[in-house]
Amino acid sequence: MYDGPVLDNHLHIDPVNGRGAEAAEAFERAGGTHLHVLNKPSWNLVGEVDDEGGFRETFDLTVEVTARADGILPGRARPVLGVHPALISRLLDRGYEPREAADLMKAGLDVAAEYVASGPALAIKSGRPHYDVEEATWEASNEVMRYAFARAAEVGCAVQLHTEGGESFEAVVEWAESEGLPRERVVKHYSGGSVEGPIPSVISHKEELERACGGEWPFLMETDFIDDPDRPGAVLGPKTVPKRTAWLAEAGHEAALRRAHVETPARVYGIDTAADLE
Repeated sequence: MYDGPVLDNHLHIDPVNGRGAEAAEAFERAGGTHLHVLNKPSWNLVGEVDDEGGFRETFDLTVEVTARADGILPGRARPVLGVHPALISRLLDRGYEPREAADLMKAGLDVAAEYVASGPALAIKSGRPHYDVEEATWEASNEVMRYAFARAAEVGCAVQLHTEGGESFEAVVEWAESEGLPRERVVKHYSGGSVEGPIPSVISHKEELERACGGEWPFLMETDFIDDPDRPGAVLGPKTVPKRTAWLAEAGHEAALRRAHVETPARVYGIDTAADLE
């Protein structure tokens, strides 16, 4: 049986509207040890943002609640901070031009990179809309994503991507490499069991996890828990990764679980989840 670390690579803990650190307690009781906590979209936490101050407020709330979660876990909780790609649509609806919206989102990424460089954050989140947009919006969004790659390369961290669905993102990791960021530091959030290009952060549905365990590629596990009292348990609840880990262990996937919870976090983020438990 697998008895190592258990990492949820992507979930949200909402200190304003949701369960907050209580979600980490549920995760820990189910057998979880490590969390990567993504800030919720800025408009969910602080309202509309028009300057970097709004991003700082958003990030500070996430850093603070992650620190409380960190005190609950036997391992570590670490923040991953960034700008949700859907912000561009909200800004356009408020009268911004695509270029102006992109500039504001880049300012948010600058703040996220600062938090990585100064210590509290582990990585950056960026991406592009997962829904249809005008060509100018798409181009501006890709520009923002490439900027995230450049900033991550400068501060030496990974980027978690929120994008459209699919399995072929080779062009995206080539953009990252052109900005100086190794492809192994690009993570596709809400991934299926396999993806071409980035490291898959697999949404923890049984069929996708079985698919990931059936190969030899690096992967991570996540729930994308959104901590919304109006949608309890969405996308998946905080107990899911520990429960799925136990289920996969019973099926004999110990080597794949070590890959997901120890080897891939070391490869992508430079962290030692096993040592955190010593």
